[in-house]
Amino acid sequence: MNDAPVTLVVDGRTITAPSGRSIIEAVWAAGQTLVEHVGCFGQGVCGSCRAMVRRDGSPEVGFVLACETLIEPGMQVSFVRALAPRRERPYQVDQFQDLWRVGTQVRTAFPEAALCRHCGGCDAVCPRKLDVQAGVGAVVDGRLHEASAIFAACVMCNLCTAACPEQITPNHVGLFARRLTVTLLSRPANLMRRLEQLERGDLRVEIGAEEHVYG
Repeated sequence: MNDAPVTLVVDGRTITAPSGRSIIEAVWAAGQTLVEHVGCFGQGVCGSCRAMVRRDGSPEVGFVLACETLIEPGMQVSFVRALAPRRERPYQVDQFQDLWRVGTQVRTAFPEAALCRHCGGCDAVCPRKLDVQAGVGAVVDGRLHEASAIFAACVMCNLCTAACPEQITPNHVGLFARRLTVTLLSRPANLMRRLEQLERGDLRVEIGAEEHVYG
């Protein structure tokens, strides 16, 4: 690893750290004790280390996860403080059993999801570069498998929620889709094979000296 020193600004403080480090590692290398914004060390959930970054020579500000973003000379970093959903949407997955009415069920749990104005704000702030807007639309349309795939890499940083002018909670809508997909649409492969064996009469189980054939 190249250990050439890199100077950057983190939360208004100038620090110097060896190159090749992530923003989190740079803070530690500079001798600072980081007591928040690190979800993987028990100080929150994954996504706690969200940060705003402006790179040297660029006027644009981007949103990143500090644990996976390497430092650069002249980089300016500001950690984003704790973000909580502006609306609580309590629900129980076992309340949603009728897959033929999944669209209605989604609108019951997240009525604001259908109000998306397609401004692109959620996509712009997502540090994982997910197609958040499309994921919300897929959930509203009842395309749960598609939505689950889009939100699979979501780390629940809540930046999309903070950016939404319609007060949609996109990451929670995505989590809802992932939960329904696993609960209602996924089946254990080994159990499926056993059921097929039962139907064909191919399942043989030896109990003591006797052999039982089920089917």
